[in-house]
Amino acid sequence: MQQKKSKGSLFIVSAPSGAGKTTLCKKIISRLPNLKFSVSYTTRQPRPGEINDKDYTFISRKEFRSMIERDEFLEWAEVHGELYGTFKKRIQDSLLSGNDVILDIDTQGAMKLKKKIKEAVFIFILPPSLDVLNERLEKRMTDSPKALKKRLERAIYEIKTYSKYDYVIINDIFKDAIRQLEAIIIAQRAKSEMINSQWIKENFLNQGAK
Repeated sequence: MQQKKSKGSLFIVSAPSGAGKTTLCKKIISRLPNLKFSVSYTTRQPRPGEINDKDYTFISRKEFRSMIERDEFLEWAEVHGELYGTFKKRIQDSLLSGNDVILDIDTQGAMKLKKKIKEAVFIFILPPSLDVLNERLEKRMTDSPKALKKRLERAIYEIKTYSKYDYVIINDIFKDAIRQLEAIIIAQRAKSEMINSQWIKENFLNQGAK
């Protein structure tokens, strides 16, 4: 029997560091079936509690460069001095199997993909204010004052790209933000273009011809 969806949808989520996009992505995956998280590759060191191949796939710069040479990334970028990349095969395999994929990447990577994948859904997560963002980053206690300043400067640069995204969610009250993200995904799944035309024929049109 043909599957109802011809293929999955790709949801690309970006936000300045500290806006809460990773937490939102993890929560929405636990709420919705057939939604997979695309694990990016990175050269940075794991943070406390992060698990290899679950949060990120952590590799050396040499390995990363080799993957670039083999053209294995859909996109890659250098952020805060570290390399991040989206592995083509992981995305393609999930989409072809009919699963939706949520990809948590920075604005550099998102803008590259916007040129390559027209049908992807682009979502930007905003903090309620720059002051709140600063507080969240300070609470992490993972950055030096100098690194924190760089993150805030980077955040302002990234926020300027918000209008290039299809949707903007302000992550002030978490339960409201997650509902908005859920609504976007459900609405995309209901689009007529996502339905497998062969499934329609087999289950409805061919039935009438008998």
